[in-house]
Amino acid sequence: MAITCSSSSLNCFPSDFASSSLNLSYSKPNIIIRTHLLFCHRNQKPLNSSVSDKRRNRVSFFSGFSTKRVESFKEELFQAIKPLDRGAEASPEDQARVDQIARKLEAVNDIKEPLKSNLLNGKWELLYTTSQSLLQTKRPKFLRPNGKIYQAINIDTLRAQNIETWPFFNQATANLVPLNSKRVAVKFDYFRIAGLIPIKSPGSGRGQLEITYLDEELRYEVQISS
Repeated sequence: MAITCSSSSLNCFPSDFASSSLNLSYSKPNIIIRTHLLFCHRNQKPLNSSVSDKRRNRVSFFSGFSTKRVESFKEELFQAIKPLDRGAEASPEDQARVDQIARKLEAVNDIKEPLKSNLLNGKWELLYTTSQSLLQTKRPKFLRPNGKIYQAINIDTLRAQNIETWPFFNQATANLVPLNSKRVAVKFDYFRIAGLIPIKSPGSGRGQLEITYLDEELRYEVQISS
């Protein structure tokens, strides 16, 4: 349920799903790839220090201990990813720290069945990922996806659209097949190069996605492919 495309390789979000689908003949069987992704709802802004201070004051006055913990973990997560350039600058230690904070959030997640929640609908911006096929860190920076990366989800129609902006403007669409209340199978059907040239998926663009945290502004998920 994530998206982006690198124009030269069509590595479209969910990045590892798409890359494994389009380069399947080069993948080693029985190797499980787990890709972590963090999204912020387009109508919400990531926490910064001023917003964080206001929220902390509001939370401490009106809300209970559980809500304060959630806000604290979210602030810690945003601060951890802030210098990481969507994950491109993340060391293994940085990745481990982000995953550790995400696990704290997962433990206090109020949305136990995210695939049944309307909060999943809408347009989400990718803030962080561990996917090297998406980040393309081995390329010169001007050949990487540098603009914002979005994912639009319609849980009623079980469709997802992945949208890459500057400089490639690639897109991908996928069907979502629920496996349980947290996990879906993802099957890509179309890719669009530069937002114009349609390419039908060869049928191997598949993977699984598990949403481990969801609220009105934040979504954390793990994509699993082999």
